[in-house]
Amino acid sequence: FRSVSVVMFDLDSTVMPSKSGKFPQEVLEMFKKLEEMGFTLAIVSNNSDIKYINKVREQIDFTVIEKAKKPRTKIMKTYLKSINKKPDESVLIGDRPLTDILAGKFLGSKTVLVDSITRETENKLTRIVRALERSVIKK
Repeated sequence: FRSVSVVMFDLDSTVMPSKSGKFPQEVLEMFKKLEEMGFTLAIVSNNSDIKYINKVREQIDFTVIEKAKKPRTKIMKTYLKSINKKPDESVLIGDRPLTDILAGKFLGSKTVLVDSITRETENKLTRIVRALERSVIKK
């Protein structure tokens, strides 16, 4: 059993309000603390808008992976191999059970399902979809 040394985060609605292009200050502070503790951080996003992703990259100094195609795992396996880490040394944190958490499970990573960072302000349809996703995933 290896301990976790890599923390991979989903982007939109997990560590950044969806489509905002800006990390909340408390998230940036959390990233800094995790890095100070020795964790390797990465953002793993299905987003394919390169202008948006570059805006994200300007705010942090660690890896941002776009077009991840979660729940597929190929891009995460390639990333972990590039930093000489195994999947069981990582955790994937995200807000979507059928993309983020499923990807982590397929990868062999630990997973953490979190509420959307903007849960209170999301539209009703988004909240219904999230509830349906969570109902099909075992706790």
